[in-house]
Amino acid sequence: MGQELTARRKTIILATCCLSLLIVSMDVTILNVALPDIRRDLGASVSGLQWVIDVYTLTVASLLLLSGATADRFGRRRVFQIGLTVFAVGSLLCSLSTSVDMLVGSRFLQAIGGSMLNPVAMSIITQVFTGKQERAKAVGVWGAVVGISMALGPIVGGVLIDTLRWQSVFWINLPICAAAIVLSAIFVPESKSSTVRRLDPVGQVLGIVFMATIVSGLIEGPEMGWSDPRTLALFAVGVAGLVGFIAWELRHHSPFIDVRFFRSVPFSTATVVGIMAFAAYGAFLFLMSSYLQNVRDFSAIRAGLMYLPIAVATLLFSPLSGRLVGRYGTRPSLVTSGVLLAAGSVLLTLLTPTTPLWQVLGTFFLFGCGFGLVNAPITTSAVSGMPRERAGAASAVASTSRQLGVSLGVAISGSVAGSAIAATGLTFTDAIAPLWWITAGFAVAILALGIVSTTPWAHRTTDRIAFLFGDEATGSQPAAPVPARV
Repeated sequence: MGQELTARRKTIILATCCLSLLIVSMDVTILNVALPDIRRDLGASVSGLQWVIDVYTLTVASLLLLSGATADRFGRRRVFQIGLTVFAVGSLLCSLSTSVDMLVGSRFLQAIGGSMLNPVAMSIITQVFTGKQERAKAVGVWGAVVGISMALGPIVGGVLIDTLRWQSVFWINLPICAAAIVLSAIFVPESKSSTVRRLDPVGQVLGIVFMATIVSGLIEGPEMGWSDPRTLALFAVGVAGLVGFIAWELRHHSPFIDVRFFRSVPFSTATVVGIMAFAAYGAFLFLMSSYLQNVRDFSAIRAGLMYLPIAVATLLFSPLSGRLVGRYGTRPSLVTSGVLLAAGSVLLTLLTPTTPLWQVLGTFFLFGCGFGLVNAPITTSAVSGMPRERAGAASAVASTSRQLGVSLGVAISGSVAGSAIAATGLTFTDAIAPLWWITAGFAVAILALGIVSTTPWAHRTTDRIAFLFGDEATGSQPAAPVPARV
């Protein structure tokens, strides 16, 4: 299919797919800038603000693999267009919300559409760009859009909020969705997978129960009380969901997530690193909006501009990390990322209402450098050494860990400093300081895992997994694994 398409049509298809990435990525940073205004206009509690963010990331994490399998079965272009339509409707309802509950419900609908966009768009790209070099370039453009959208999000959001109202941050999605729907209808060829995996609804539900109840317990715990029977029940259901999920997936012939992946140390490391790095990032975005607008009394547009260093750092260091991983393996990127994230976290503990702006900007840039370095090794560690037919599933689990990490980061923010989020001055900065020590601990763990996961012992665990799946696929001969590098 890909060889029959002209270079111009391929470019348009890539641009169309990148439009979906633009709105999904930009939506996160735009919304964080809008949180103080949402809190004032809708009278939102801290847990309400947390749910505005977490209902989106949790839903995307829960439906990511299902959306990919659905697209393979029923058609990638069709599911992509449905996702764009649902995302647009959800965005419109978000802008019309008159209460926090309505906003959370609209964000849930928006997330259902969002789960159908990025994984399906990436699948379209891999089907259209079949040559090794052209596919690498297309994926490189795709990665660059992440940094661009992060840079644009706070600035565009700040301008819209200062010029109009917070509802306008959702309006920008509507013309982009409309353009992507039209372009995909004209230029994107329909495609389906020749081998369709069977669905696993029980595993899907158990996975959702585990993630949703754990995050719910972290969000609602401070208000209900950590020893409250309701809080304890949420965590108990979460643990039971995890145990049931593992037991079910081990027996299912076509599991939602093959838990045997986790016998590979590099794969398990990629999942844990993804959760910790994105938890730190989610906490950073959630709390720094309050710091800049409530404590420093910045306008929305000025607060948006303050995010520019972290976005620029991510844009610069993400491709650099990709090159480092390709040449030297994942260890240098993970170790350096851990060092920079730890340093950035420690500097965040020093923030006060009067910290010089150059120090704030430098801290944001340092944190962004560490975050930018971590993305490439997460994906590479997840798929390296895996049989090629399992690489897509392994990569999808890594993507799910990122979304879950953001949800946990926002939830932990409220657990540690929820009572002070609406405060100003030293009350706020003193209250959030313990959270940055937690993210510093995450960073040290990332550094340690970067070393452990690249040892010969760790790679041997992946080799055993590759041969295990190879025997299943062929009956006797193992599939050729994707080469793993130290």
